[in-house]
Amino acid sequence: MRVFVAGASRVIGIRLVPLLVEAGHEPAGMTRTAANLDRLRELGAEPVLCDVYDAIALRDAVVAFRPDVVVSELTDLPDEIAATHEANARMRREGTRNVLAAAAAAQASHFVAQSVAWRPAGNAGAAVDELERLVLDARGVVVRYGRLYGPGTYYEDKLPEPPRVHVDEAARQTVPALEAPPGIIRVADD
Repeated sequence: MRVFVAGASRVIGIRLVPLLVEAGHEPAGMTRTAANLDRLRELGAEPVLCDVYDAIALRDAVVAFRPDVVVSELTDLPDEIAATHEANARMRREGTRNVLAAAAAAQASHFVAQSVAWRPAGNAGAAVDELERLVLDARGVVVRYGRLYGPGTYYEDKLPEPPRVHVDEAARQTVPALEAPPGIIRVADD
């Protein structure tokens, strides 16, 4: 399968790309940072430089790749866990709408998007609800990850509160979602 991964240079995406290659898929890896292009190429993805907020460029990039599946591993998280998450709320809302529109324009047969296995408070929770509604309305798959721990996460050296999942396991559990029926999949240790 041809798999377009938006957010391929983020903590799950960077692990997902080599798993897709290993499983015989042909991934494109989208990033908004030019410095990540060589790394994505080395991992076996066709690198794509694009900002998810440029809806026209995103649509053109996804259509040009001709994916069977589009996977959204998009996040915009701050370096400090206590910092505001407004950018990530925008990513969940506007970014998800743009990626879904691009997937539809490309006539991708399947859509998978990351979410969380807990309900954040306030605007963050409302953004999660909107992301999930958008994906389910499009007959896609929502993957609700537990709090990530392991290298490159907020919890490199300790376990977060449940629900939680090691970042490598989160990536492994995402591969079967490419062929899952529409709905919600929970990926957590507990």
